[in-house]
Amino acid sequence: MEKPITEIAEKIKKNGGCLYLVGGAVRDEMLGKKYEDEDYCVVGLSHDEFVELFPEAFIRGKSFEVFDMYGKEFALARIEKKSGKGHKEFEVNSNKNISIYEDLKRRDLTINSIAKDVLTNEIIDPFEGKKDIENGIIKATSESFSEDPLRVYRAARFACKLNFEIEERTLKLMNSLKQELSELSAERVFEEMKKALSYDKPSIFFNMLKKADVLDVHFKEIYKLIGALQPEKYHPEGDAYNHTMLAVDMCATLTDDERIRFASLVHDFGKGVTPKEMYPHHYGHDEKGVPEVANFVKRLKMPNDWAAFGKVSAKEHMKGGIFYKMTASKQVDFIERIYKTKLGLKGLEIVVESDRNCRGIGGEQVKFAELGNEIMTKINGDFIKEKFGIEEGIKLKQKLHEQRIKLIKEKLGAKFDFF
Repeated sequence: MEKPITEIAEKIKKNGGCLYLVGGAVRDEMLGKKYEDEDYCVVGLSHDEFVELFPEAFIRGKSFEVFDMYGKEFALARIEKKSGKGHKEFEVNSNKNISIYEDLKRRDLTINSIAKDVLTNEIIDPFEGKKDIENGIIKATSESFSEDPLRVYRAARFACKLNFEIEERTLKLMNSLKQELSELSAERVFEEMKKALSYDKPSIFFNMLKKADVLDVHFKEIYKLIGALQPEKYHPEGDAYNHTMLAVDMCATLTDDERIRFASLVHDFGKGVTPKEMYPHHYGHDEKGVPEVANFVKRLKMPNDWAAFGKVSAKEHMKGGIFYKMTASKQVDFIERIYKTKLGLKGLEIVVESDRNCRGIGGEQVKFAELGNEIMTKINGDFIKEKFGIEEGIKLKQKLHEQRIKLIKEKLGAKFDFF
């Protein structure tokens, strides 16, 4: 049975301590947003005293302990000291004499370095995080920001999540960690990118890394798009990087599926390897993009389905864009091929729509998924067997293809010759 947080706070107070709501919950409360995760900081109690007061708490964590209790997380106030390279090399000191100010100072960003006394509702804001929330600014809490390279990606992600700007001093601190970024695990980097892709404007994440001049460490395929010139007639937005950012943001308005958003992000990776003497044209960038995507997903150890989504997007987005210029036979080839992929017809349609119509200039709406799915559903093996009496084998496949061409001609009113 859940115990009211004020009851827990009262018990802590009676034993000489104080309980604070900290971090993201306070930030989101100030932003007028709902928060689900509640993190609490306990000041003035030792580990043994807390365990004695709350024997029902489940203890987890190695470098520092977190107490899970009644669906909430409690941690004793602590300070940290860097002891080596990377994200995990820290000495953690947690004792009853550490103040809430010291605990807040070790945190990454001012917007996350705010506490609220559970019993009095007093706001503890020594680093003016509330002011930065009001001004839409991402700012490092202190110089200790540069002790943890993961904070580079966290800063960019919070800017993306909240649509905030990162101030210049923090951008310089992010850049100072450039050499250490390679110490981060690929899984942690992927997790930050995945979260960024879940927000309304994923481009902010990459743009902030670009501003800090650290984009080329883990996202070099995206970095290589910078300066990759395109025909101005079709791409008034500028280089392939700007186009990609517009495309992934538009994709975010069309789907919540982060894998499809990723597919949009990587669709033009092939343009990053076009020789400059070929600019502004990027002949064959669809084929060239596939190994670029493969390298990217391998380096960040992404799941197999993400890899599959990205490769199909890179290889097939150009064909999807000219679907209605194809012969009926080529249209069916395309539909049959994409229908079998993990990205699927609807996923690729969203990628192509984001690619073609992200520039703010009127373009034809891309539509092939509904038609393709209808054709694949109506004209299947059972239909051929029942109507023509053909069993398994090459003849069935040929008749299947033939009947799909016939149906697509009827649907589109097209007048194409067979083969």
